[in-house]
Amino acid sequence: MSSVKSPQRHGACAESPARPPRAHSRNALRALGLIAALALLLLVVGLGLAVGAKPISLGEAYAGLTDESAPAHSIVTEMRMPRTLLGLLAGFALGLAGCLMQALTRNPLADPGLLGINAGASAAVVSAMAFLGVTAYTGYVWFAFLGAAVVSVLVYAVGGGRGATPARLALAGTALNAALISYVNAVQLLDTAALDRMRFWTVGSLASADMDTVVRLSAFVGAGTLIALLMARPLNAMALGEDSARALGASPGATKGWTIAAVTVLCGAATAACGPIVFVGLMVPHLVRSLTGPDLRWMLPYCAVLAPVLLVGADVLGRVLARPGELQVGIVTAVLGGPVFLYFVRRRRMAQA
Repeated sequence: MSSVKSPQRHGACAESPARPPRAHSRNALRALGLIAALALLLLVVGLGLAVGAKPISLGEAYAGLTDESAPAHSIVTEMRMPRTLLGLLAGFALGLAGCLMQALTRNPLADPGLLGINAGASAAVVSAMAFLGVTAYTGYVWFAFLGAAVVSVLVYAVGGGRGATPARLALAGTALNAALISYVNAVQLLDTAALDRMRFWTVGSLASADMDTVVRLSAFVGAGTLIALLMARPLNAMALGEDSARALGASPGATKGWTIAAVTVLCGAATAACGPIVFVGLMVPHLVRSLTGPDLRWMLPYCAVLAPVLLVGADVLGRVLARPGELQVGIVTAVLGGPVFLYFVRRRRMAQA
């Protein structure tokens, strides 16, 4: 008997240590990838400070940032620094929101813009500007939260409530998005004063950034980020199904509620600050998922780094392509994201065929 059991024990001992080293090496690669993403973010921030109507070198941008007597100091600190910081915060928020939406709906095509959440925030902000005379960020950000929250609930209800499927959610979001965009356009056409105030905001722009808006936005993004990070484990559990999530100690109802709250805060704050910007929350989670796998404990940090890379990079590209003028960042992300979205849809159909 001992001669039979001994090899089994030996085999078990030989096989059990094999898994942790693989997991350790995978996590090490993910950590290295995150460090590389941070380096890329630093480079894009440098370009955001250096590129513009008056291009300067990275060295001059750094000098303008650290030395008040430098020739580029006013350009860097008063114009480009607030704009770059706003792009970082808005990209951070939209990347996290897109990642949460795709995890919650189990739909890789979910995006706060495509599901109408950004449009809901936009409609509420435009209404506040046109009919109530609200012009300050601290005033209309609350309307943005309200609009984002209402559309989130409507999409969930119209999509089937508890029986909602990814396809139903996408269809409901697309319909509401189209209706709300039409409303925003109608308000602008009927109110020329509102049109002048909102014409850059409604296409998604970082051009009017100031440090006051950046500081106020950071508080909302911080609150949304905290909720998002706390939802990583419950959403991982829900990926196995609601029954399995309950068995693992997660509450599906509370998880859905808190996730929608995080998305509402993140999208509402970002949209109020720089207008509706689409496709950031779609493209970045797709890229990240191919690098890290579906584990939200890694996906969320990666999205938080790479989404600002995309948004600030798109803003820099808009300055380069239309120099001495510029293309608004919302236009650039829409042009980049449209073909990417069609590619994802086509690949998804081929996978299901």
